[in-house]
Amino acid sequence: MPRHRIRRSALSATVAATVVLAGSAAGGAYLTGRSPDHAPAAAASVSSVPSAATAPVAAASEEPVVELDAELAGAVEPLLAGSGTAAVSVAVLDGDSGTRAVYGGVDATYDTASIVKVDILAALLLRAQDEDRVLTAGERAHAVAMIERSDNEAATALLTAVGGASALDAANERLGLTATTAAQAWGLTRTTAADQLTLLEAVFGTDTELSQASRTYLRGLMAQVEADQQWGVSAAGSSWALKNGWMPRTATGLWNINSIGQVTADGRTYLVAVLSGGQPTKEAGVALVEAVAKAAVKVVRTGAAG
Repeated sequence: MPRHRIRRSALSATVAATVVLAGSAAGGAYLTGRSPDHAPAAAASVSSVPSAATAPVAAASEEPVVELDAELAGAVEPLLAGSGTAAVSVAVLDGDSGTRAVYGGVDATYDTASIVKVDILAALLLRAQDEDRVLTAGERAHAVAMIERSDNEAATALLTAVGGASALDAANERLGLTATTAAQAWGLTRTTAADQLTLLEAVFGTDTELSQASRTYLRGLMAQVEADQQWGVSAAGSSWALKNGWMPRTATGLWNINSIGQVTADGRTYLVAVLSGGQPTKEAGVALVEAVAKAAVKVVRTGAAG
């Protein structure tokens, strides 16, 4: 049996990768005061990494890519051994070669928790573009709080500014998301790992309705999250820009732990989305998400190399 089969890449433009250098203080001027991030049943906390510098990545639109879903399954399933009720899905894309893989089923949906905050800000930026304006000072303050500190009140305010759940669904249709259903209690928005990968392509790529200025702004915030929120897909690379979400479910006491973002490993950039549910504790969920992210990047890196 062949190790993998070749298909044409769906990418149609150069992927612009944000290379995030850990430890940079860029963007610190946007910080306003710290506010606590809560994890109610309807919303959860968060995200990402320090510092950012942007670097272009080689075009991959016409290169063949390898399908590695079966190999990804072989790498992820042993990580679930003994995890009881835990379930996980992951999607990964090599931004240089266009190689991608998905595990967990393209139709497997999970509650977003706070990763939806990237989606909310993307929708707000689209709205501002449509209105031919920049974000207001108030919107920017909410955006910084929502992404960098995962402030829940800021997310609620910006979802209202966007026009609510139906407007978020409309924005997602423009961005190419096909399996995400927004909820007014935004942490309960349902999505798939494949759809989150599409969202990341809209933020970190160029074939998107988001303008270059909008993409640069959103990526910059994802590269500035507070230190205690720098777990998740960051484990798979040496530099990163990301958003995390965690949410305990009141009915079961189990946790949703999610992480989405871009990482750089061995000089290559990867978009990674890991969604999980049924986690017994937050700590166990974080450990599983990080192990899955590392396994996914390794599979795609190896597959792209031949």
